[in-house]
Order: sequence, then structure tokens, then C-alpha cells
Amino acid sequence: MPEKVVLTSREMARALARIAHEIVERNKGAEGIVLVGMQTRGVPLARRIAQIIEAFEGIPVPVGALDIGLYRDDIAPSEPKLANQSRTDIPTSITDRRVILVDDVLCTGRSIRAAMDALTDLGRPGFIQLAVLVDRGHREFPIRADYVGKNIPSSKHEEIQVQLEETDGVDEVVIGSLVRGQLFGGH
Repeated sequence: MPEKVVLTSREMARALARIAHEIVERNKGAEGIVLVGMQTRGVPLARRIAQIIEAFEGIPVPVGALDIGLYRDDIAPSEPKLANQSRTDIPTSITDRRVILVDDVLCTGRSIRAAMDALTDLGRPGFIQLAVLVDRGHREFPIRADYVGKNIPSSKHEEIQVQLEETDGVDEVVIGSLVRGQLFGGH
């Protein structure tokens, strides 16, 4: 299957605006919310959502970045489970705050489980909610997103790639077949 665009720049902007509005609605405002983006593409998505919320609520929302590298279950258990300080930057305490974890693609749930472990090592949130741009299915853990930009059913032989202006120079989401670990089309 050749590479196919499944979300354009305009559709992505609409999805993020909808997520921002749903976050404010469900949390009855923006007070006490902290957005935490998962490295790498979750961080700019969290920043965009925060800008949208601030534009219509008039309240700045703190945005942090979380590196889950040391919390992944494919790391040897003998290694210390401390947040990687080089790429984790949470600008405020998350204790008793409403933390919205932001990622680009939700698939198995393993990264989200690792992120929750990392967050609870940094503080004790009042609760954690999950916002993702794309939910593609294939869960291995009982994790679901509270806010989803688009559900894109896919096979395990396909890759969904979120491309962002901040990291890739373009805003779009593409799907393509995996060929020996590479997305068709050279991405």
C-alpha cells in the first residue's frame, strides 16, 4: 500500500481545537490543568492545545515535556527508574493537579503506561487524562484516550506517522505499509 495522507493540516487543526474545547468542557474550565506532552511529537501538540485553550479561556495553561525512555518495558529492570532529566521538563508541580497527558499516536498502550509511571515519580496528580491525535487500536493494556482527534483503524503491518511543522516541516498524518521496518515512500 503506498503512503496515504489520512489527516491534512486543516483537519489536524480542527481536531486539536476540538480536543482543546473538550478538555475545558470536561474539566469545567482551565484552572488547575497541566498539559504534559510525551517526547517527541506530544510536546508540540500539547503546546498547540495550550495556545488554543488560552485563546478562548484567557488562562495560560502550563505545558511540560516528558521523556519515558527509562520507563519503557523494553529497558532492563536493573536500570534505575528515574525520570530522564535531560528531556523531561515539567514547569510546575503536578501534585493534586489535573494532568492531561498528550501523545501523537495511541496503539498498544505501553508508552502511556510508561508515561503514567514516570508522572507518578514526579508527583501525585489529582488525576491523569489522555489526549491523542490518532488512536489506531491494537491495545495490549487496558488504556483508552479521553480525547481523540481521529480514530484510524489500521493493520499491524501499517505505520501511522504524525508529521508536525515543528519537527518535520509539514502538518499531516500519513499511513503506509511497513517494509522491513521502513514506511513505504522512504519516511
